[in-house]
Amino acid sequence: MASTGPPQSLKRSDTSLTREGDQLIITPLGAGNEVGRSSVYMSIKGKPYCILRHVAALPYFDEIDPSTIDVLLVTHFHLDHTASLPYFLEKTTFKGRVFMTHATKAIYKLLLSDYVKVSTVSVEDMLYDEQDILRSMDKIEVIDFHQTLEVNGIRFWCYTAGHVLGAAMFMVDIAGVRVLYTGDYSCEEDWHLLAAEIPQFSPDICIIESTYGVQLHQPRNVREKRFTDVIHSTISQGGCVLIPAFALGRAQELLLILDEYWSNHPELHNIPIYFASPLAKRHISSLKGIENFNDVGPSVVMASPNGLQSGLSRQLFEMWCSDKKNACVILGYVLEGTLAKTIINELKEVTIMNGLTAPLNMQVHYISFSAHADFAQTSTFLKELMPPNIILVHGESNEMGRLKHKLITQFADRKTKIISPKNCQSVEMYFNSEKMVKTIGRLAEKTPEVGETVSGLLLSTANICRRITIAFSGAFGVLKHRLK
Repeated sequence: MASTGPPQSLKRSDTSLTREGDQLIITPLGAGNEVGRSSVYMSIKGKPYCILRHVAALPYFDEIDPSTIDVLLVTHFHLDHTASLPYFLEKTTFKGRVFMTHATKAIYKLLLSDYVKVSTVSVEDMLYDEQDILRSMDKIEVIDFHQTLEVNGIRFWCYTAGHVLGAAMFMVDIAGVRVLYTGDYSCEEDWHLLAAEIPQFSPDICIIESTYGVQLHQPRNVREKRFTDVIHSTISQGGCVLIPAFALGRAQELLLILDEYWSNHPELHNIPIYFASPLAKRHISSLKGIENFNDVGPSVVMASPNGLQSGLSRQLFEMWCSDKKNACVILGYVLEGTLAKTIINELKEVTIMNGLTAPLNMQVHYISFSAHADFAQTSTFLKELMPPNIILVHGESNEMGRLKHKLITQFADRKTKIISPKNCQSVEMYFNSEKMVKTIGRLAEKTPEVGETVSGLLLSTANICRRITIAFSGAFGVLKHRLK
């Protein structure tokens, strides 16, 4: 990756920097003091740029003109980052270019196709269909990690973000101003993914997730032991274990843990493990639906969605929630308002899908295997980068507020600006767009004084910007060599 020189300093608006060309605007169209439907819109010197993500509701696309956006970058395949992409590419006036990593594009098609098939929304109310997804695939371009691309003066490249396969953090450089967008990231290496990279230089602005606020994850070995202990104990009592999880992402890591644990415990070999996905293997069996499930004796079932809102995980929960021998293991962050979030709070009964209530006797365990950064990771990451400006996104309002307060205290001696905008609340900054000109020949013999007029042949890297006549009596080959 080629270096573009030291990052330019950013500062708040003052009387000397009021030109439109010096203004940078960042606006969350989603994930501003909330988790989900993340979309960050950025405009630098008239160059609109958007990073898109989405979950249960569209971001505030009506706040922008999609036709003016040059580049759209997608960080990873989770539905809260990609589910509105077919709509944005096929149903709006967006004519720019969209980029994601190879793995993200491959899994995006699988997840979105499945999302359309299992959606409970009526056909008339669907924002897009399978054909829109296929057409969107033709428009998506791929980018390799550390590959630098440029579109209309916008240079960008990406780093590995941990989190899930193919997840990327994007660095964007326009006019020497660098903005790092972390997306969802994790600085912890796990069974199948490397930790997020730390860029080798500080960005001027870091837009960073704040999902876990000031919370701290337990050490990995402690979490893994708790996880396997709960499962083994429940099975030993003749119970069943429900693990609501995303179909892709953490599920693969947890299946690796279970597969190894089963291999090391022969007494468990007759206990089935089901995964509601065709990706199952070895000690894991595939489960297509509730009608294919033989609910006899102890078993372990991993099924989506992770919030227990509907689908197979909700059906199994309602079958098993009244029996105290059974257990449900919540494995990571779950959204407010979901059943999974509700049962963590030790309820005595729950409302099932038919509207009736049922006793909640099963054991509920919260063991976070979330691939989002906790406070320790966020703090270390920012200390390494030391960006002068930090913008917090993708976090529940209270958690984000606590994180902001702690970071302000932590970086007080450096006067770091830390901002947590709400949706559609624009953050305006101003920067000095300094330019560098290299000189050769007589122009390079002395440094010009401030205000001094310099005369010569002005060249850009691609085009001649200005022509003047200069007397030259030497050989043309010499002039050509010096210009190169």
